[in-house]
Parts: sequence; structure tokens; C-alpha cells
Amino acid sequence: MNLKKALFAASAAAILSLTSLSVSAQSSDPMVGGAAMYPSKNIVENAVNSPIHKTLVAAVKAAGLVPTLESKGPFTVFAPTDDAFAKLPAGTVDTLVRPENKDTLVKILTYHVVPGKIDSKKLLKDIKKGGGKAMLTSVQGEPLTFTESGGTITITDAKGGTATITTADVFQSNGVIHVIDAVLMP
Repeated sequence: MNLKKALFAASAAAILSLTSLSVSAQSSDPMVGGAAMYPSKNIVENAVNSPIHKTLVAAVKAAGLVPTLESKGPFTVFAPTDDAFAKLPAGTVDTLVRPENKDTLVKILTYHVVPGKIDSKKLLKDIKKGGGKAMLTSVQGEPLTFTESGGTITITDAKGGTATITTADVFQSNGVIHVIDAVLMP
């Protein structure tokens, strides 16, 4: 009887251990808008599954940037949410996705991308090293300025607008996404 209890206890402990391992593994894949993001998928594959990035995905498609963001990279993408796009003046998004405005759309979207895989730890390290400010050059060619206050990283664009990183370090097979609450303007 003691042997059966011991085997049962050992089995139960093993099952609990596996269950907690499974939960830990799932929690390392951050949720974005309630959808799981997977480091084995590329930027586009994960963005398409994010319910809060429908506008961004539509804009990336309209700009013809899908093949680039599916490529090897690595890229760091500062991904505005649908709510961020909704803050733009009425009609802005509809105008930008028109074929005749593709160049402007590409300029805006590539301003949200930095070459390389830059996680929040590196951003914070660079901010500290820069005396409270870090500058990164976007794929579009203009700089983005990063600062930190109270554990929150803020990005200032070329026009003085700001965005806050609301979800950091969403790792992808070809880079990393940081979810932001505003659209950056070059």
C-alpha cells in the first residue's frame, strides 16, 4: 500500500511538474491583444494573428512590405495598434492606403522599423549609456529617440510626437516587435 501511494504521489508530482512547465513555456510567448505570439513565426505571421493590429497589417499589405517583413531580417518593429491609428485625423489611413500614396505609406511604415533585433534590455542599456537618451536610425533613414521614465520606454519621432511601448519584447523568428500606442511620423 505504501508503495502504491508513493508511486501515485511520484506520478502526480511528475504530472504537476509537466503542467507547470507547459504553463511556463506558454507564458514565455507573450499575448498581444489576447492572441498568442510565437517566436517560431515571422513578423507578418504573428501580426496577422493580432486582433489589435488589423490596420497595421492592411497598411503593410498596401505598401507591399509583406515580403520584406517575412524575410530573414532581423528587424525591430515598433507596431502601432488599431487604437493608435484611430488617433490620426479622420480619413488619414484611408488616404494613405490608396495606390497613389504608396510612397508616403512606405515612408511612414519603414519609420517604425529599425535594422537588427533590439530588445528592451538593449534599449534600456543604450538609454542609460546615452545619459537618458538613445537614438536609433530607422529603415526609412530618420532617427527615433528613446527615453525611459518609471520603467516605461517612450519614443519621440522627428516631428516631436511620442509613443509609449505598451508591450515589449515580442520575439519573432526574424526579429522583435514592440507594441506602441501611437503612430510615429517622419
